[in-house]
Amino acid sequence: MSDPNQLQERRNEYWRRNLKIIGGCLAVWAIVSYGLGILLAPALNAIQIGGYPLGFWFAQQGSIITFLIIIFFYAWRMNKLDREFEVDEQ
Repeated sequence: MSDPNQLQERRNEYWRRNLKIIGGCLAVWAIVSYGLGILLAPALNAIQIGGYPLGFWFAQQGSIITFLIIIFFYAWRMNKLDREFEVDEQ
């Protein structure tokens, strides 16, 4: 791939797809932490988990657990994208 235009297009596509993954991860985290932990907390508090209201659980543990899951998902997905664009560490 010696053509500079092709190389730049490939880099742009890689970066576009990376931003799409980041945007999706941030959207999920915002929905869980802000949406479920704050906005919908009063409605979710009718459900109990371990003696605590579900809204409280999402605000305290749910957003943290979701963040950790997103970290592992992002690492897995970026490794897959790196292999696809042949920029992985072998």
